[in-house]
Amino acid sequence: MEQQAVGGDVFFVLLGAILVFAMHGGFAFLEVGTVRHKNQVNALVKILVDFAISTTVYFFIGFAVAYGVTFFVSAATLSGADASGTFLPQGFMLVKFFFLTTFAAAIPAIISGGIAERMKFAPQCIATAVVVGIVYPLWEGVVWNGNFGIQEGFKALFGQPFHDFAGSIVVHATGGWIALGAVLLLGARRGRYSKTGRSQAIPPSSIPWLALGSWLLCTGWFGFNVMSAQSLAGVSGLVAINSLMAMVGGILAALVAGRNDPGFVHNGALAGLVAVCAGSDLFHPIGAFVVGAAAGVIFVKGFVWCQETLRIDDVLGVWPLHGLCGLWGGIAAGIFGLEALGGMGGVSFMAQLLGSVIGAAWAGVAGYVVYAALKATIGLRLSEEDEHRGADLSIHKIGANPEAEIRGA
Repeated sequence: MEQQAVGGDVFFVLLGAILVFAMHGGFAFLEVGTVRHKNQVNALVKILVDFAISTTVYFFIGFAVAYGVTFFVSAATLSGADASGTFLPQGFMLVKFFFLTTFAAAIPAIISGGIAERMKFAPQCIATAVVVGIVYPLWEGVVWNGNFGIQEGFKALFGQPFHDFAGSIVVHATGGWIALGAVLLLGARRGRYSKTGRSQAIPPSSIPWLALGSWLLCTGWFGFNVMSAQSLAGVSGLVAINSLMAMVGGILAALVAGRNDPGFVHNGALAGLVAVCAGSDLFHPIGAFVVGAAAGVIFVKGFVWCQETLRIDDVLGVWPLHGLCGLWGGIAAGIFGLEALGGMGGVSFMAQLLGSVIGAAWAGVAGYVVYAALKATIGLRLSEEDEHRGADLSIHKIGANPEAEIRGA
């Protein structure tokens, strides 16, 4: 019976890993639909290569930084066959690594959307390695493994540790705030703003591709949230329904705030899901709906504020979507997770507020340092000629529709 239970957990976490892995296709197509046609191939290649680099670096460095576990042992030990204690039977630790790798790889996938259309390829690959190998797992280990005694400090001060069930702060805010630094250092795309600072909109290339990306992300997100329990014994239908309610709340709020704009509507779903991650195991479904709806408004208003007022050319709006909505989600867990508002309790508002701000600050500062170092050494940005030609031809030597382009030559 014990072996059957372990096998069930292995399959459960493996299924979660596959669902979250599928989300990376969502990241890719969301970017493909948002960028101009001449940058679509680059969007696809970036997400796939970033995933490969992330997996490699997280396997050799990042997982050890976060959890103190390395894989430099025999296959028998890895599979748990020798009962050493570190590696559970039937390779459970290995599927846990796969699951958490898909989380880690989401960081560069998030960043990719902000730096689209003008970033060199090699510096982004290097940044991915540093972020996934060091920056992300340091904070991941603090929150999810209790490293450095910071969670104990929160509990001593506020009665509860910082709570982030599925990564509003650990994953999404981290990716969004790192992306902000990269976008600021890169500067706006040529032609995005006039010499007087007036905004000159660059339309997306394909609303259907954008919508497909959103649908893929929404579907995979139920693996992201529900399977964060990491065991069949710990799985909760509350997490599933809260994810659903936050998603639809984000859609409806973005529909109204964004005045029927399809880009806002499809990203509104993602805003709600970003925000619900931290407290998806705590909220009442009505609370989750409110959290998601607030996130939908935060994204729409934040996107306009970022693009028009601050004139920050964050192409996919990853800072408002993941950075701001993720920050809101971490704080919201300390509000709507309280028993007084129908939540499960066991959470402190002050711990959530401080933990969320610290997580965002760490990501913002560390990300800025990484990209600033790359800018000072090998440079970040494509040349004016290469940017005008497009990243597809400039970097990959092929466009999204090669046959049609040959016929038209």
